[in-house]
Amino acid sequence: MRRPGRSGMKKILLALVGLAVVASLVVTAVRRSDAGPKPIEALRATYRTKTKPSVDHALFAQLKGPFAKPQLVTAACISCHNGRHTEVMASSHWNWERIEYVEGKGIRAIGKKNVLNNFCIGVAGSQQSCDKCHAGYGWADSSFDFEDPLNVDCLACHDNGGTYAKKVGGAGMPADGLDLALVAQKVGRPQRTNCGTCHFLGGGGNNVKHGDLEMAQFDTTRDVDVHMGTDGADMSCVDCHKAEKHQMLGKAYSLSSMNRNRVACESCHGAVPHEDDLLNQHGYKVACQTCHIPEYAKVNATKMRWDWSTAGKLKDGKPYEEEDGQGNHAYMSIKGSFVWAKNVKPEYAWFDGTASHHLLGEKFDPSRPLVLNTLYGAYDEPDAKIIPLKVHRARQIYDTKNLMLIQPKLFSATPGDGGYWGDFDWNTAAAAGMREVGLPYSGSYGFAETEMNWPLNHMVAPKGKAVSCEECHTREGGRLASVGGFYMPGRDRSTWLDGLGKLLLLGTLAGVVVHGGARFWFWRRRQGGM
Repeated sequence: MRRPGRSGMKKILLALVGLAVVASLVVTAVRRSDAGPKPIEALRATYRTKTKPSVDHALFAQLKGPFAKPQLVTAACISCHNGRHTEVMASSHWNWERIEYVEGKGIRAIGKKNVLNNFCIGVAGSQQSCDKCHAGYGWADSSFDFEDPLNVDCLACHDNGGTYAKKVGGAGMPADGLDLALVAQKVGRPQRTNCGTCHFLGGGGNNVKHGDLEMAQFDTTRDVDVHMGTDGADMSCVDCHKAEKHQMLGKAYSLSSMNRNRVACESCHGAVPHEDDLLNQHGYKVACQTCHIPEYAKVNATKMRWDWSTAGKLKDGKPYEEEDGQGNHAYMSIKGSFVWAKNVKPEYAWFDGTASHHLLGEKFDPSRPLVLNTLYGAYDEPDAKIIPLKVHRARQIYDTKNLMLIQPKLFSATPGDGGYWGDFDWNTAAAAGMREVGLPYSGSYGFAETEMNWPLNHMVAPKGKAVSCEECHTREGGRLASVGGFYMPGRDRSTWLDGLGKLLLLGTLAGVVVHGGARFWFWRRRQGGM
């Protein structure tokens, strides 16, 4: 039987290559064919339909009013929604603390009540101002009754009319002049405005704390946030942060230490959301947010540094403010100096979902920066993944003799009562604040460097703007340059691994040359024998 010549073999090879290409295209088409809605399309369809109130509260006689005080609104709510107040009173939104296990410190009740931050430091002694964001009425001092259901503020989370507001410096009471009956008649499922009024404005201004939560997200585009963009999924906060018995899913790691009741991207998108298996494999050790939040503070700047040590300067005996070129406060007499940034590239760290917290009364070493919420995690821990962070840095007041951070009294409606924002005296503010929390104050203060880690979960970019491979897998200046504990191709060097790779490459080339040479030699022999 006559074997095919060179031209015949070339035709056969071309035919095989063509068949392989066709087969590949067919397989790809089958894999991508719509046997039904794709997961992402199903999600879009789910959230495209907006929930409407099932009843018209304006028709309820109980809500006709007038209401002489807001507690009467709560009484009206409870008359129908019996038992709901007990759920609220068991929640962290009400108690501002939860029972958590903190590594090395045991089981503790932690929350805004006793965990310090490096923004406005803490609520103790300043409840009249800070408790504007409490889900209750009248928490002005330690005498507040957490057991009285009529102190629950239903309207803060359920007003759908857009008219409800809390009074500035009013300890959580409603703003003056509100028609509480009209507000109560327009209640429903919590909207972005309900959540954002506090969570977008925490720390005393827009986007101060989180960096990925700000007022622009009340009405934004998918370029800023694919979930909240009105031209995208147009989701509300409670679509992800679902509630069971008024306890919301999700926790800020400025206050939480345990890996439980979290909101995860995988809850909606699944563990293998990509068609590319290599990308799915990254998900074992890289959080979704790491690739899909390439930058934060996209619309308005966020506060990156706060220096309390410069506070207290006056002009003509009066406090003053200065702004930077973007309209942000660069200096405030009551708070000190600030550094802001926009379109910020995150920092990165290993995180297994657990954290520690510096609690009131703990001693520390002021010679080095104190991390107020240490995030735990390492490559070899099963649950650990690389996550993106905003790291906020500050200088804040501490007791130089007792070596503990000071909880100063910042706000007071009464001049001379020790509130720093009125009296501008650190000694009296420190003494009043520490007396409020039952801790000693030596009378000697200084300012120490502190850091806080804020994991980023919002401002998810469209997939076309996700972090590229080259931004991490590069030798110099990559996004993950400071994240250690593992070998990353393209970033790291390993003598033995590089040597093994060279040997494999040389071996492969040698094999190809030997194999090709042998085939050519046998082919020549066959040609000569014919």
